[in-house]
Amino acid sequence: MTTAPWRDPALPAAARVDDLLPRMTLEEKTAQLYGVWVGASTDGDGVAPHQHDMTVDYEWDELITRGLGQLTRSFGTAPVDPALGAQALARAQRRITEAGRFGIPAVAHEECLAGFTAWQATAYPVPLAWGATWDPPLVEEMARRIGADLRSAGVHQGLAPVLDVVRDPRWGRVEETIGEDPYLVGTVGTAYVRGLESAGIVATLKHFAGYASSAGARNLAPVRAGTREFADVTLPPFEMALREGGARSVMAAYTERDGVPASGDPELLTGLLREEWGFTGTVVADYFGIGFLQTLHRVAGTPAEAAHAALEAGIDVELPSLKCYGDPLVEAVRSGEIPEELVDRAARRVLLQKCALGLLDEDWAPEPAAPVELDSTGNRILARRLAEESVVLLDNPDGLLPLAPDTRIAVIGPRAADALAMLGCYSFPSHVLTHHPGVPTGIEIPTVLDALRTELPDAKVTFAQGCDVTDPDTSGFEEAIARTAEADACVAVLGDRAGLFGRGTSGEGCDATDLALPGAQAELLDALVATGVPVVLVLLTGRPYALGRWHGRLGAVVQAFFPGEEGGPAVAGVLSGRVNPSGRLPVSVPQAPGGQPWTYLQPPLGLAGEVSNLDPTPLYAFGHGRSYTTFAWEDGTGGTEPAEIGTDGTYDVSVTVRNTGEREGAEVVQLYLHDPVASVTRPDVRLVGYQRVRLAPGDAARVLFRFHTDLSAFTDRSGRRVVEPGALELRLAASSADVRHTAHLTLTGPVRVLGTDRRLRCETEVSEVG
Repeated sequence: MTTAPWRDPALPAAARVDDLLPRMTLEEKTAQLYGVWVGASTDGDGVAPHQHDMTVDYEWDELITRGLGQLTRSFGTAPVDPALGAQALARAQRRITEAGRFGIPAVAHEECLAGFTAWQATAYPVPLAWGATWDPPLVEEMARRIGADLRSAGVHQGLAPVLDVVRDPRWGRVEETIGEDPYLVGTVGTAYVRGLESAGIVATLKHFAGYASSAGARNLAPVRAGTREFADVTLPPFEMALREGGARSVMAAYTERDGVPASGDPELLTGLLREEWGFTGTVVADYFGIGFLQTLHRVAGTPAEAAHAALEAGIDVELPSLKCYGDPLVEAVRSGEIPEELVDRAARRVLLQKCALGLLDEDWAPEPAAPVELDSTGNRILARRLAEESVVLLDNPDGLLPLAPDTRIAVIGPRAADALAMLGCYSFPSHVLTHHPGVPTGIEIPTVLDALRTELPDAKVTFAQGCDVTDPDTSGFEEAIARTAEADACVAVLGDRAGLFGRGTSGEGCDATDLALPGAQAELLDALVATGVPVVLVLLTGRPYALGRWHGRLGAVVQAFFPGEEGGPAVAGVLSGRVNPSGRLPVSVPQAPGGQPWTYLQPPLGLAGEVSNLDPTPLYAFGHGRSYTTFAWEDGTGGTEPAEIGTDGTYDVSVTVRNTGEREGAEVVQLYLHDPVASVTRPDVRLVGYQRVRLAPGDAARVLFRFHTDLSAFTDRSGRRVVEPGALELRLAASSADVRHTAHLTLTGPVRVLGTDRRLRCETEVSEVG
């Protein structure tokens, strides 16, 4: 039997697809452009917005005779034993290949924002916690493990990472982001992409673009970002993850900017993404995003018109269903309403990706090669390390921490004894199991209370909940105050409950009116402080909350952003001193709950001044974090006389960091840029480099940043990305507000216009110092 050219793995992928595509009918081509969500509910609440009214009924056996583009969340819709789920997915793939003329399997995709969103899979810290580690290599290792678990179960594509840059911390999806700075988001997000792609999983960048800039922090609200904010804050993390990470898929955002929905924007999805950046992978819709062009945005009158707009813009795959790219698309092409060339363009991209995944090969087999284990010992060890590195010690003014091993501790608060306090909204227990009461979580998740008892076995630990996360009822205060009065120290564990669409205080569709602690938790903290017993505030949250009300009244403040299944032991380790805290804030912590939105990337008028009585200065700045050891910053590059370099030059700035304390610890050296005068207003400071350095007591290291002038570029009034001549300052700092050394530069020469080959990263070198 002669093998058709499209089946020949020795041929280039393009030649194989060129041979296959003309053989396919219109129905077979469009079938490659949609997914189906087996088991998705068509009534009541779901795990995606408008799931109940956007899911389309279909006859499975008839549908798959055309072939199928994607299978949606076989593991992420209901609790399924991983081994049985992998077998079921393999059987479904066999049915798909046997039913269609060409025997092409579907791409199976899953969520993997904080680990594989599947029952019994490791729940890692959320992305905001990744940002708090300032440790891209560790995040890459995590993503590689997530990718291996996905592959072992028969999954091909992961819907992560989220590269939205926080613009308003009231937004419910802050927990899904990496932080409020595009350089931090870009470098950490790119590391995640590299890890996932190295395991053979297609990484999907979310949400392209501008989703986090929605007005009033409301989910899916219009985006008010201007041209320069969009170019200089929103887009750089995506560009870095594509150019340096090699991501093979991009997900279009739900939102609209200046009247144009992202899902129907050819300038964004084709002009910028493909023609300017050179992206050759697939663009997928966010769930029901194409249908939303008709129902929410009202820029299309029918599903066929929505399909036309999305295809023309550049969306190749409709997820998670076939509402628009199914029969409505076929009928519109047949009638001449939609050019078949648009279908061919999208189908070609999909088939090229399937070819790269091996799905066009005759010897492809869907059955798992090895037993499926999604929460291995290695996973848990890595989850613990990530959690430990992500915990931020915000304050410890009198050295209350670490706690004495034999002290009396009152553990108080609604997050202390709840395992779900560790998890974000895209972890399986929070995302799916709420719809399946009675089903166990499937993984071990120690609480802070249990972990602290294990960590300090000689301490006398008592507990009272005090209040609920959101309920204003204060009837539990009396017991909490009594337990605290009997103790030497109080550990108040407060924060968020992750959920979806208003069923939590953090998560998708759980936006906040302000940054006050939810429910009666602030009043509970006031009552605990009033006892006179030293209080350690432990926050388990998905966003920063205003803490100025208690500044100077607390013994210590510890911040953890949904630290995952090993978060309880990580937090307890910080409290006991077993773990020396090394996390740094990826978002600013505000003084007061109002006066928002605010992030540290502010031009002069966004800073405190005499023109307003509101002071937006944060209580704890971006990049802030304390340690149980001390560090000296010595011999920093600087001086009063500016160094001259050309607008296409480089300059090395360095500092020696020495551990002057009595225990090993990690310092995060941060490099910020200050541009005193520019042709458009610029942020007062912005991050352009950083390096995490772990040092034993007495040891020192020289940290060198090789700054290139490309990193000073910004979008000018004409829309060009330029490097301008003039003065610059490079500030070596422990946070955006804690500058240790400053180097003064003068850029000389002409204004330089940059292209897509510009440098995106500040290279660093670390060398030992004797």
